[in-house]
Amino acid sequence: MPARENPQWRPDTVLGHAGRDLEPRGGRAVNPPVVRASTVLFDSLDAWADALPRRMEPDFMQYGRFGTQTHFALNEAIARLEGADGALALPSGLAAIVATYLAFLGPGDHALVADTVYAPNRSTCLGLLARIGVETSFYDPGVGAGIDALIRPNTRLVFLEAPGSLTFEMQDVPAIAAAARARGIVTAIDNTWATPLYFRPLDHGVDVSIMAGTKYVVGHSDAMLGTIATTEAHYERIKKTVQELAYAVGADDAWLALRGLRTLSVRLARHQETGLALAAWLAARPEVARVFHPGLPGDPGHALWRRDFTGACGLFGLELEPVGDAAVAALVDGLELFGIGASWGGFESLVLPTRPEKLRTARPWDGRGPTLRFHAGLEDPQDLIDDLEAGFARLRAASG
Repeated sequence: MPARENPQWRPDTVLGHAGRDLEPRGGRAVNPPVVRASTVLFDSLDAWADALPRRMEPDFMQYGRFGTQTHFALNEAIARLEGADGALALPSGLAAIVATYLAFLGPGDHALVADTVYAPNRSTCLGLLARIGVETSFYDPGVGAGIDALIRPNTRLVFLEAPGSLTFEMQDVPAIAAAARARGIVTAIDNTWATPLYFRPLDHGVDVSIMAGTKYVVGHSDAMLGTIATTEAHYERIKKTVQELAYAVGADDAWLALRGLRTLSVRLARHQETGLALAAWLAARPEVARVFHPGLPGDPGHALWRRDFTGACGLFGLELEPVGDAAVAALVDGLELFGIGASWGGFESLVLPTRPEKLRTARPWDGRGPTLRFHAGLEDPQDLIDDLEAGFARLRAASG
């Protein structure tokens, strides 16, 4: 039976048992509380026996690794946002990618993966998947319905990312999904850039939607998280794989993601506004050869973006006119408002050098100058532009 306060308990017993009745006696908290648990107690042996086969149910607490009320609340929120039958939280975006691969691929299978995916995704294909006997072919993101010609008898999965990592190429997602579905092949997509607010993959025929919740869902650069959302046809298979991999998300991180969701819409709108303003300003600079942002009218992927997406985030890239490393360092190192760091999606602006030529095999990279990736944070856009203006003055001085 659950322990109750007993006036005869000695202090050590009070320390172990008092204050554990969490049932609310008044109103409810606006945001669900953090429920941290490893061990979960039951009232009887019969109750324990009944719980064992239910431990993988999405809303049944049996053991902390399978989730608590905090995790269940996050999973439900993500599923509703994605228009999915089920969703799962994982320790990182890469964990979500790995779990998806292992749910559908095994020795002798073949995967088609966009040539522009997130670099650690590519490393997983060339490392872990290769070691277990899975072959990966990287395809040109512009292939569209032509993906059908790349499908082999042993192809089991097509993995998309739109827009692509670093250089932001768009893909014809509905055409690729339709071609794969006609051949009985599962499709998955990394949808971290748009989030389901601006693009819902399952509405466009994709089977599995993945996010690095570390980015915009959490939104404050203080927690690691990944999410998988999918249809009823694939939910049980993915859930079983996640459990077999022993993935578990800390309750505090799940709660931070829930908190982040409450402001996701207003934050994304500001990221989009500032990102487009910076991208347009940069596109007009003589030091910039081209800007990679599908939201700009002149971008090669703009028509697809306008057709399928309802918005953009704050992440984009650019290619500088050819200059030396010292000039790039003069630009970047002196920036006051753009931090140099991995990840993105938080309230802060960021910049990093990129090397897309090292990550392309389906179509060689055609750039001539250095490339950078920017994340537009929530600072005042004019202050960010002023910071970049001063940075270009340093670049010119260093390259003159």
